[in-house]
Amino acid sequence: MEWAAGVVMPLTKPNQELRRDLQGLASDLKWSAVELKRIAERISLSGNDPDAQAVLRMCRSFQDAEERLAGYAEETHLGLIVRVKTPCEVPE
Repeated sequence: MEWAAGVVMPLTKPNQELRRDLQGLASDLKWSAVELKRIAERISLSGNDPDAQAVLRMCRSFQDAEERLAGYAEETHLGLIVRVKTPCEVPE
C-alpha cells in the first residue's frame, strides 16, 4: 500500500490471501467465459442460435464479474479493502 508520504506498507497475510483469492476467481471466470464463447460458436453453427445467444449472455455476465473481482483485488492491493482476519475454513 502506498501512502501520500511515499511509504510503502506491505500487505498483511490475510490481505495477501484475499488478493490472491480474488485474482484466482477473476482468472477462473475469464477462462470460463472464453470456453463458453467456443461452445456458443459450435451451438450457433449447429443452427441453434437462441441457445448460442443465451450462452453469450452468460459470457458477458462472467466477464463483468471478472472485471469487478479484478478491481476488488486491486483495491485490496491499495489497502482500500482489508481482511481483518483469515476466515474459518468451511468443511467440505
